[in-house]
Amino acid sequence: MSEFLHQRPLHNPFSDPHPLSQPPSNPRKPFSYSNPITLLVLLCLLIIMGVFLPWTSMQQGLFSITNKSQLKWRDYTLAQAAAFVAQNGTLIVCAVSEPYLPFLNNWLISIARQKHQDKVLVIAEDYGTLYKVNERWPGHAVLIPPALDAKAAHKFGSQGFFNFTSRRPRHLLNILELGYSVMYNDVDMVWLADPFPYLVGNHDVYFTDDMTPVKPLNHSHDLPPIGKKGRTYICSCMIFLRPTSGAKLIMKKWIEEMQQEPWSRAKKANDQPAFNWALDKNAAQVDLYLLPQAAFPTGGLYFKNKTWVKETKGMHVIIHNNYILGFEKKIKRFHDYDLWLVDDHADESPLGRI
Repeated sequence: MSEFLHQRPLHNPFSDPHPLSQPPSNPRKPFSYSNPITLLVLLCLLIIMGVFLPWTSMQQGLFSITNKSQLKWRDYTLAQAAAFVAQNGTLIVCAVSEPYLPFLNNWLISIARQKHQDKVLVIAEDYGTLYKVNERWPGHAVLIPPALDAKAAHKFGSQGFFNFTSRRPRHLLNILELGYSVMYNDVDMVWLADPFPYLVGNHDVYFTDDMTPVKPLNHSHDLPPIGKKGRTYICSCMIFLRPTSGAKLIMKKWIEEMQQEPWSRAKKANDQPAFNWALDKNAAQVDLYLLPQAAFPTGGLYFKNKTWVKETKGMHVIIHNNYILGFEKKIKRFHDYDLWLVDDHADESPLGRI
């Protein structure tokens, strides 16, 4: 302790290094508050503080409120969302990442025209989508963790796209386990009529054919024959499921098939072949129903066979903008066929203009 007390005092960088030196010949005048300039400066400072500090505090308060309103949606569960949205035990579901929001809005406008928008649940694959949808349409979006990278999920054939679509059967299985019937749509679709009258009977799984050859109007509703690749070509983008053991079995087998064939650079898998394998291998155990081609045509037929479109005019229910890649190309095609609705009819969407 004594050694410490006798150490050299520490140097203070703000102290006078020459305390005994003479003061300068022209010392500064003492600071005076009575100086008019000083008073003016102080008045300006008070005005600035009076205006900007409350505004800053208000901004922080608003930011805090916004954060709280957003954070509550992180804890919003699928069970809560399904109970809020379902009507007569049925949901209409899509899975969306932020780049697809314009397509989501286009799809929603077409559904609103059929008076079914209230039963739509948006499964947001990123927090930006979750917050944006629930801000404008509270309760109609839910995120099932983990959130995905929104920018990586939109390019067909990429690993990000596979990660995005491979979650689909798990989402649908979870909804079935909660006891709801569910219609799944990709958002590059447009409804021209109400699809529910076409879900006749009490089958487990309803689906559409992705093949372009024209079928007779009275075609079979059984699972189509196996194609050249050793499987059927059913589209995984428009499905209706009842909460039966058969529908749950197909979802579980779909998940298993994708686990057996994950994405790789050499083989850029997607979810549709796995869905077909699941259907083909378990058809004997499940009640399946192929929806009519005239009502639910693939994009390769509707957008490329003008003769067929004329012959089946008035029969079309849901149009799928597939058989084409790229946002801009899809939007242009919708424009060309007067199916891009968001530019002139955004007020018909529950989301408004986004």
